[in-house]
Amino acid sequence: MARTFIRGFTLLIPRLALRNLLRNTRRTVLTVLLIGCSLGALILTDAVMIGMVKVMVESLTTTFAGEAQVHRQGFRDNYDVDLYLPDSAAIEQQLEAEPTVAAYASRVISGGMITSSYNVTAGMIYGVNGPQEARVGKLAQAITKGEYLQGNASELLIGAPMAELLEVDIGDRIVLTLAEADSGELAQALFRVSGIFEFGVRELDANLVFIDLQRARQVLGLGNASHEIAIRFTAASAADLDPNCILKTLNSGDIEALGWRALNKDVNAMLDMTGYSSFIVGAILFLLASLGVINSMFMSIYERIYEFGVAKAIGTRPRDLFRLILTEALLLALLSCVVGMLLGFGLGHWYGINGIPMGEMEVAGIAMNNNIPTVLAGYQFTTFPLYVILLTLLAALYPARFAAAIVPAEALHRSL
Repeated sequence: MARTFIRGFTLLIPRLALRNLLRNTRRTVLTVLLIGCSLGALILTDAVMIGMVKVMVESLTTTFAGEAQVHRQGFRDNYDVDLYLPDSAAIEQQLEAEPTVAAYASRVISGGMITSSYNVTAGMIYGVNGPQEARVGKLAQAITKGEYLQGNASELLIGAPMAELLEVDIGDRIVLTLAEADSGELAQALFRVSGIFEFGVRELDANLVFIDLQRARQVLGLGNASHEIAIRFTAASAADLDPNCILKTLNSGDIEALGWRALNKDVNAMLDMTGYSSFIVGAILFLLASLGVINSMFMSIYERIYEFGVAKAIGTRPRDLFRLILTEALLLALLSCVVGMLLGFGLGHWYGINGIPMGEMEVAGIAMNNNIPTVLAGYQFTTFPLYVILLTLLAALYPARFAAAIVPAEALHRSL
């Protein structure tokens, strides 16, 4: 008869576990909400991190820099005007024939003096091809006043902060003083402001001016050479120096072709660190949730200590009580996962459409003044819930061992 009871008890464990959870609905609901909200917060945090990384990468690569760049080795150290690409046309032909390249833009770059009738400042002068530049970066969209480059030799684009410093507006004259390549002789050229731009990045808006590419080459005496070729790929992953990527081919001799990660090592290191953020947040949330699970389980055990004593007295095996507590924890975890996934999906979907307002801020030199949209991923609804179940069961091990070790005589005496 005892064996029949034990066998029946074993088969009834799932039903008993569910009944026990429903005996104190308020405590069960609060525990489920604690674990579920932790899971939802973890999903939302991870979605925010993915969205922030996406915004940062897009700001870094699509604003102006491109997803990759080609230079002479050493040029990026101090932007020496003498370190130009003498055969930039051949590089452009290679890029034109490469199917993974969506667009490219040749640039001439030089530091110089920028002078108006009222003031003078130093800055970087970029000679660019208007149509090419419009396909690689957002210079065309950044124009807030005037018009974009039309290919005229005298046109010049200036950032709004620099225009304010020099007290110039559309149509005003600007004199650029540059050092010619190879010879180092000073050269001056007269331009008129044709457009004012605002990227929203202080470093760019306050320090750069843009002129026509051919005019810049003429002033610097470069012929058909360029200092930089910015590249945009059909897929951003192609910029990570895949062995079959065009960048690998271009890296030869004194020419270096680098993807955006290699060009921005500080940002790359920071982006790698974002993966740990979700882990840290998850660890803190589930540490608190685990304490809640342990507390809830012990309260439930102490309320039923007489029942456990009777069950042990009539022959129930300790492992069956152990399984009963773990089954209750498993049901709690499953209910919590449902609540957490619904909460995480709802908030993640809503913020994915409307974005999280972060205000204006600068992270690793990258200005972000837009709402950050959350990005949901499949693993957030598979891996994270699995972690919740495992951690909940782990937290329930101590209460389960306590229940299995109950001495019937002490339990019956304590309940009197």
